[in-house]
Amino acid sequence: MSKKVYSISINGKVGLNLHDLNNEKSEGNQLTTRNVTITDGAGKLATVNAISGDMLKHIQSSHLFKIAKEDENLALCEGCKKFDANRITIDDQFDEFTKNADNKAEIVDKMLEMCTLDDTEGILITNNNKNIGRDSTVEFGWVVAIPEQFNSDNLFHVKYSDLDKSEGSGKNEGQNIFYRPINSGQYAVVNNLEVARIGYNDISKEYALDSEEIEARYKALLKSVMMSFYSPEGAMRNTQAPHMTSFEGVVSVSYSSVPAPTISALNSGYNEEIKSIAKTLNSIGENVELKEFNSMSEFCKVIEELINNTVPYGI
Repeated sequence: MSKKVYSISINGKVGLNLHDLNNEKSEGNQLTTRNVTITDGAGKLATVNAISGDMLKHIQSSHLFKIAKEDENLALCEGCKKFDANRITIDDQFDEFTKNADNKAEIVDKMLEMCTLDDTEGILITNNNKNIGRDSTVEFGWVVAIPEQFNSDNLFHVKYSDLDKSEGSGKNEGQNIFYRPINSGQYAVVNNLEVARIGYNDISKEYALDSEEIEARYKALLKSVMMSFYSPEGAMRNTQAPHMTSFEGVVSVSYSSVPAPTISALNSGYNEEIKSIAKTLNSIGENVELKEFNSMSEFCKVIEELINNTVPYGI
């Protein structure tokens, strides 16, 4: 019998080289990479390169959209069929339903029934003066460079043109120069999946879908997460696709109603901390399993095993 998964947490560090997946702004001919300031356990501050969780969430939802488009068992609302950011709020059928529906639980049930993306990725329903939130089942933290294990540069580039610079007409026709950032390093990643909430109505506290639909969405979600890590889309990939050289970490899986343990790889002892937490939880009657990986291929194998050998908590 397949184990039922309550939650999953992916914690590790990934080696990315020569990338510029996330930028802050552009001023003149200078593109500015995204940096954040973090603190270690001793309170020491460091400013490091980072990729926002918003970017990772967009990448993952894009993969899930493509998976759902090819699988007739994964329902999509009209908005999500076009990968429109407004999602189900622009679906005429759903909009018509909300006109005469005042019960929030019934509206959420309808949303869950109609769309895989709105179920798993979250949505704020605002149709017909409604205000009903659906929290995402997927959580991404910032992908953060580990202090003293990264480097950022700004490289000089020239747009080639047969026109002299002086011949330009203000339409960016002539030859010009610009600067583009480039980053390399070891990055901490944190990703949590609230598996038990797939198909679950947080208002009525009941599942709105049958077991087959919930399981199909669970497997698609896992697949989209796997694809997000081995194929990280983002800015500047046309000429600065990242060289991914390593991926190591721990996938923690909870089979009882406790969150899967998570500790950031910004803590050098994160894997031992997670092991200790899991041991403590198991000693008090919970059921948590850890799956370590030391490469991208091993990580993909872990996800494959979860897809083939487990089911979501709600079935």
